Amino acid sequence: MKAFSILILTTMVAILLLLVCPVQADTGDSQSILYQTAFSADPRWTTNNPSSDYWDPNKGMYHFSIEPGSGNYAWIPVEFEKGSFTLEYDLSLLQVDDGSTFRLGFSGTEMDRSKGPNVLSEFTITKNGQVFVLRLVTQSAKLSEVTSESSSYNGPTVHFDTNKTYHILINYDDEKKTLTERVTEKTSGKQVWSYYLNTWDTLTGMNRLYIGAVGDYGDGRPNRFATGYIDNVRIYTISEVTVAPTQVTVQQTSAPAFTSRPTTRKPTTVPTTPVTTPTSAPSVVVACGALGIIGAVVTWQRMKKNR
Repeated sequence: MKAFSILILTTMVAILLLLVCPVQADTGDSQSILYQTAFSADPRWTTNNPSSDYWDPNKGMYHFSIEPGSGNYAWIPVEFEKGSFTLEYDLSLLQVDDGSTFRLGFSGTEMDRSKGPNVLSEFTITKNGQVFVLRLVTQSAKLSEVTSESSSYNGPTVHFDTNKTYHILINYDDEKKTLTERVTEKTSGKQVWSYYLNTWDTLTGMNRLYIGAVGDYGDGRPNRFATGYIDNVRIYTISEVTVAPTQVTVQQTSAPAFTSRPTTRKPTTVPTTPVTTPTSAPSVVVACGALGIIGAVVTWQRMKKNR
């Protein structure tokens, strides 16, 4: 009887698992990674100032110290032709002196903040304090810029803090011709600031991800630095995965014997609509059948006991 109880219990558990186990849905999107690093190993970025820009193995991040007018840089090649893309990274600023600017850009070979194509995320100091900057220079030299100052966009002035980690996401939508930046606090996930620019032109020709001071000549004051760390850098594109409709050919059967003149029809092609929704759970019929088997086993056991 003990073995019989175990059998019943096992069967019921199996049925419940079949009915309630979720089926993973296909999102229909696919990420194509152009470049990514978490700095757990040396990323081997090229730099002309290794004393300021270097991989810190103890922290597992990349250290920078950007001085206006120095022309220093650190960069890595990125294979990109055209289309929409998303750039993400984490930033921890330890020091930002008045007159200095941190910038991370996705650009052509010159890596100059004044030359295109160039998509730049900047953290700088203005008369209104420490502010975020989204800057764009197209390949046709059109410059657009928005800051988190109330005079620059439709919203209140928003400041950044040092010794706090931010997550920055920059998205270029090639179809809508817009460039959007969203800044959130890394720990809480709270959105701090977000805005966009119209690019008007299609962005192409970017092949380097960089940080540095090329094209930034400052105000002539020495020893002004933007110092800190970047981490979890990633550039990727997103493409929609489409399922091609399958063609189902329905063959017509021959005409009945009593028909005076047989008719011939061409095969009918019926396109089926691709299904993107999650696969449904197993049929109720399966569950009912399993319950029927259990009922039959229970009845047989009782008959055997009454003999």
